[in-house]
Amino acid sequence: MIYQVRHLTTYLYEKPVTFARCALRLAPWRSADQVVTESHLTITPRPTRLDEHVGQFGEQVATATIETPHRSLKILARSQVEVTRPRPVGALGGAPWETVREAAFASKSLDVASPVHFLYPTAMTSLQLAITAYVAESFTPGRPVVEAAFEVACRIKSQFTYDPQSTEVSTPAIEAFTARHGVCQDFAHIMITGLRGLGLPAAYVSGYLRTYPAPGKPRLEGSDATHAWVALWCGETAGWVGFDPTNALVVAEDHIVLAKGRDYADVAPIGGVVLGPGAQVITVAVDVIPAS
Repeated sequence: MIYQVRHLTTYLYEKPVTFARCALRLAPWRSADQVVTESHLTITPRPTRLDEHVGQFGEQVATATIETPHRSLKILARSQVEVTRPRPVGALGGAPWETVREAAFASKSLDVASPVHFLYPTAMTSLQLAITAYVAESFTPGRPVVEAAFEVACRIKSQFTYDPQSTEVSTPAIEAFTARHGVCQDFAHIMITGLRGLGLPAAYVSGYLRTYPAPGKPRLEGSDATHAWVALWCGETAGWVGFDPTNALVVAEDHIVLAKGRDYADVAPIGGVVLGPGAQVITVAVDVIPAS
């Protein structure tokens, strides 16, 4: 599937901003199953300096420095990406999860895709006995790792309420878990916390999800949004497999990857600092349009 992606972020400031420096992770992930054929970034006002590099986990990062005083900042990312990630056919399986855990801790690789980077807790995914116990209910002795992880994603979908007003980007996993409310970021953090509590390597993935308009209704421009899900290392043979606990899905061609990290803090699409007094208003409009 080929997609055209348009991601526009607009900042409106109460008072002029004299300096801004932004780290942008808005270029789609490049891999064998996700080929980026176009990627363009337009920033208004024009940056004084724009540097690009590959981040610590393989993500594409652009750092923009803006020294022109401004009351508004617009960041427009356009890309074309071909995703060839087939949906799993037949029963979900994989190696026994205990075998995967042992292999992860035995790994000696420090490659960006190595499971060792994603075994340990972070500030947003600190180990929590309650969350580990919740996830462990699906990981019975000897159960295939993919099958067990998919069940966790389905349980989160059915037992938690999607509520954009209940959490913020800084909300730790345990708060959303206790409230049983949250958004895709929270559900991904909860699942990652529990998987790591069992000794399984789990990564946080940011990106986009193809959405479908209601029957008979036109697609609304800018109605899509960034999304988040989980990638679980399922052993040398299966590799990394994506699970979307917000929608109870195994990740396939409807998901477009932007970046992977240990938690949201590693992969935030836009981060940085500004110098200026007063409040700000942020709007985000995303379009994910299938081209074929």
